[in-house]
Amino acid sequence: MTEFVLVPGMWLGGWAWDAVAAPLRSAGHAVTALSLDLAATATLDAHTAQIAAAVESSAAPVVLVAHSYGGFPARAAVERLGSRVSRVVYVESGPMPDGSVQADFQGPEARALAERSVVDGLLPPPSFDPADDPALFAGLSEAAPHIRAHAVPHPWSTATAALRVRSLEQPPTDLVCSTIPEPAVREMIAAGHPYFAGLDRRDYRIHALPTGHWPMFSRPADLAAILAAG
Repeated sequence: MTEFVLVPGMWLGGWAWDAVAAPLRSAGHAVTALSLDLAATATLDAHTAQIAAAVESSAAPVVLVAHSYGGFPARAAVERLGSRVSRVVYVESGPMPDGSVQADFQGPEARALAERSVVDGLLPPPSFDPADDPALFAGLSEAAPHIRAHAVPHPWSTATAALRVRSLEQPPTDLVCSTIPEPAVREMIAAGHPYFAGLDRRDYRIHALPTGHWPMFSRPADLAAILAAG
């Protein structure tokens, strides 16, 4: 039996993991699906503390799974938790280096566009409609209405805060790659790309799961199988 702590990305809560958590629990694993604080006053440090508290409340070392933005506070939490995390799984994310900022990933124009949509410190959810971006939202045609009904605006301050970590050391690390092909990820790691800082010096595995950016909705059974395989 493995204990999992699942961390969602932006706009989502623990509910986003329902279709992944169910088969894991059926197989006898313990699953905690976190809902991060999405108030406008939330901070990256507060999200890190939430993750750390969830892991520390487990009776045994956990497998920490983080999607997209969730990889930022998870990365910081792993540094605090040490041996409390037996494995970390970054889903459409990676072990970012010190100083990384979520809002900067797609460049200054994309950041400025997002910032113009912020209302009262909160970034509205995207459409999740494959017609708007076939690659990003691939596989979401059926799930999109459910996602839109539950997704909420995300605190912009957490997306613009710089990640603060000191060490490149991590526990065994898995990457689940959906929108970036596995060969491209391996090339980025070999080149020392900051998205995957230090992986070339650590125990890591890559799992290709071709779909859109949200495999917990588009391929939940396959994602659960990857997690359960250990």
